[in-house]
Amino acid sequence: MAQLLVLSAHADSEPLPALSLLSHRVRTIPAEPASLVNAPASDLIFLDARRDLVGSKALSKILATTGLSSPLIVIVTEGGLAAISSEWHADDIILESAGPAEIDARIRLAIARANATDEPGKIAASGVVIDEASYSAKVHGKPLDLTFKEFELLRFLAQHPGRVFTREQLLSEVWGYDYFGGTRTVDVHIRRLRAKLGDLEALIGTVRNVGYRFNLEDQIDEFSTASLQS
Repeated sequence: MAQLLVLSAHADSEPLPALSLLSHRVRTIPAEPASLVNAPASDLIFLDARRDLVGSKALSKILATTGLSSPLIVIVTEGGLAAISSEWHADDIILESAGPAEIDARIRLAIARANATDEPGKIAASGVVIDEASYSAKVHGKPLDLTFKEFELLRFLAQHPGRVFTREQLLSEVWGYDYFGGTRTVDVHIRRLRAKLGDLEALIGTVRNVGYRFNLEDQIDEFSTASLQS
């Protein structure tokens, strides 16, 4: 069962009606750039382009540049197929009339292709290598001495480079929905994690009044000043 995110500007209709017949977990949010800031983590994103091809294409480009790593499937009408090109940065397209078997197959294939591009059990980004099998992490070959939650926090952020997460999102994703502590816990762990990263502390960036993100190397110089203010 996959975590699916549907971006749609039309709350009055289901962009992919047969999706409701499957057992995947589905969240729908407005197809607006502002919604992406607090968007929940997902295994795959559906973008509803049935009624607004121009706006949807612009949003697909934003998705491609904000560091979202989930595969993207664009939902179109038959008449909209001709408008889809490589400029959309989409992993696949699907007609709104698709049945549950086709939808499920496309979901499975898109997620499998995305996972196949990575070394199994390892995440590598900006000089950091995280080994999920051994619960260990290295920075430029040097091991990091991390607690379990520090490791989980670093792993989650590195899995979504460039994407901003609020403190509340990090609490639910890393600590779980049943955690009763406050968001200050996130700040404390971020501070400890930065200290252990040493010269690469700017990898964990702060977006003022929003939350934290894992910076790509080419973002560090641009955001290092703001990143270290929490």
